[in-house]
Amino acid sequence: MLTVSNYHYIRPSYKANYPSIFGVTPDAFKNQIQLLKTIGDIITPLDVLNDIETILESKNNYILITFDDGLKEQYNHALPILEEVDASAIFFANSSNTKEEKVSTVHKIHLLRSLIDSTSIFNRINEHSHIVLTSSEKKTAQSIYSYDSKLSAELKYLLNYKLDFKLQEELITTLFNDYFEESEVLQSLYMNKEELKDLAQKGYLGSHTHNHYPLGLINREAITFELNESKSYFEALTECPIKMVAYPYGTKEAVTKEVSNIAKQVGYKLGFTTNKGSNTISDDYLVLNRFDCNDLIGGKNSK
Repeated sequence: MLTVSNYHYIRPSYKANYPSIFGVTPDAFKNQIQLLKTIGDIITPLDVLNDIETILESKNNYILITFDDGLKEQYNHALPILEEVDASAIFFANSSNTKEEKVSTVHKIHLLRSLIDSTSIFNRINEHSHIVLTSSEKKTAQSIYSYDSKLSAELKYLLNYKLDFKLQEELITTLFNDYFEESEVLQSLYMNKEELKDLAQKGYLGSHTHNHYPLGLINREAITFELNESKSYFEALTECPIKMVAYPYGTKEAVTKEVSNIAKQVGYKLGFTTNKGSNTISDDYLVLNRFDCNDLIGGKNSK
């Protein structure tokens, strides 16, 4: 059995005008890793790649630690703790941050929402688009973004699943540039090329696609580009194979059968969603389940 614990932000404190960036502190991370060790064996990404079938068939609980988004704080705060406690992880990064030197729209949204209330962002969007969420969509939004307020969850769902991507990027970038200097954010938020190379040499680097789009909502050509561009770029940069992908957002809407089929065709061996659950014998290694770290022992929602 394989249990996967996923992390995003990891920093000493979380202070902002409005709650929008959720994560764990280094101390909380270290505590959880030590607790996870009491319920299973933390294995390396290479172990998972080389022996996935045996791991899934085993009655033992094997644990894989993953990180999404290629954030510098993961390298600065989480990696030293992993080394200290003799554990490892796979870090999934987006290639557009280094290749094109741009901040992902999803992170622009996080940063904006830490400074501006959700109502103001809703109003800006409504000046250009009059999309109204149905009752069912509002319920889905709360389910996906369970750590956010109702309004914030609906805003994130509108941005990530309903609004045309080109319009979303234009609106968010215009607003983002009113408050932030992109080059400064880029340097402080994401791992640089040398850090990515270091992770790859350790066998710790995976793909989170090129632009952090929900792949199931874009066309086949775009899906192929997102999956292939990231893999090709990181392999050329690091001279190491990239065989694992974590799909942005990771929900059923974002990870369709077409998406997993293309991932396999592009050359990935393992793919990770955000569907909760441990993994046992599976016919499709390209749609493995992952728990948010908060839902496992030592997490905020753990009972």
